[in-house]
Amino acid sequence: MTTVPQLARTLQALFTTTADQLARQTGFVRRASKLTGAVFAQTVVFTWLADPEATLETMTQTAASLGTPITPQALDERFQPAAARFLERLLARAMTQVVTADPVTIPLLQRFAGVYLQDSTVIRLPDALEADWPGCGGSTDSAGTAAIKFFVRLDLGTGALTRLIPQPARVSDSATVVADEDLPPGSLRLADLGFFDIEEFRRLGQRNVFWLSRLLPAAKIYDTGGRELPLLGWLAKQQEGRWELPILLGATQRLPCRLLVERVPNAVAQKRRERLLKSARNKGTKVSTTKLALCAWTLYVTNAPAEKLTVVEALALGRARWQIELLFKLWKGHGRLDESRSGKPWRIITEVFAKLLGLVVQHWGLLLSCWGQADRSLRKAAPAIRHQALPILYALASCCHLCRVLAMVVRSLKASARINKSKKSLRTYRILQDPSLLDSLA
Repeated sequence: MTTVPQLARTLQALFTTTADQLARQTGFVRRASKLTGAVFAQTVVFTWLADPEATLETMTQTAASLGTPITPQALDERFQPAAARFLERLLARAMTQVVTADPVTIPLLQRFAGVYLQDSTVIRLPDALEADWPGCGGSTDSAGTAAIKFFVRLDLGTGALTRLIPQPARVSDSATVVADEDLPPGSLRLADLGFFDIEEFRRLGQRNVFWLSRLLPAAKIYDTGGRELPLLGWLAKQQEGRWELPILLGATQRLPCRLLVERVPNAVAQKRRERLLKSARNKGTKVSTTKLALCAWTLYVTNAPAEKLTVVEALALGRARWQIELLFKLWKGHGRLDESRSGKPWRIITEVFAKLLGLVVQHWGLLLSCWGQADRSLRKAAPAIRHQALPILYALASCCHLCRVLAMVVRSLKASARINKSKKSLRTYRILQDPSLLDSLA
């Protein structure tokens, strides 16, 4: 677990010496200037963390408080390609820092050497940035002319962000170049259908990494004797509400694994069909009858043996994948990661990297303060950290002072950032603590 003094030293080095070095390497700073790389990074990152809708005037006030008076016009002129490259490199350097929380005391998570959730989120950019960050064309964010996609991997137990990689939105999730080799043996990787790749499943298994994934409807499955299973017809014959079957996955790979099945209530199936049809209408596409029919079941495949992961436990973990989506909602809803007051392309992409750096700092604060609590509420905790963003900034000059500010934040959030109890719905942490509670949702 990362301590307060360790985080203080990390923040201080990142936003002082490292920032100055990278500013020179990327060409953001070419000659002696009062607006050093450190001052620029501190100004934009912490001002936007404190107020995601901050104006240039607000940022110049921050810069002045750091001893560097600058006009709004002069600051605006610094939002050029070099500024974007600088903050992108600084973000990459931040991601080399290992900041973790005390692991959550949930036995199901502790059974593995880490439970890693991975997904990506897309931010649409001005068309002028198409050459650097091409989208896929169309009207949605990921299909825009220019868009950036951030691949994220999160350890559900310790909260560590082990990967945060920017790439053009045109790159599909399955084609994302990610070093899965760093996943420790005995860990579990959980991702959505965008990352469904049977060859990758095989490679993970060869390194003794467990994987859990929803079943891609188009994937071929076979019984252990090699006979193809017509999925819909086979499912229709089953009478149980929840069961599993050993299968071979893939027309050519024939990868041995387990198929986990749960029949869902009719109301749930109908809601799934409505979402599919709505999404298809928005994209101008059609939904196959097979996909509509499969809405009646929840289907997972995994290489984890039954003694390691039962069907109901796998379903509980499958629901926990939503935690990374909640993180994206926090970044966009509270951090305004996908919004800008400006219409200037290079100001916008620089702002994206600056805000994301601030959100990484925010996440580190969450890890030290409340991640170890199973009933944490990141939605409650994040505003409290943003409220302390400028005090943290002004304390960067003194490691001792910074430790005191961070310790105050940690004490405050440990006492207050708890999720509200609900009688209407079961919280994810309670289902992870006791997967049998899923039966009450049937």
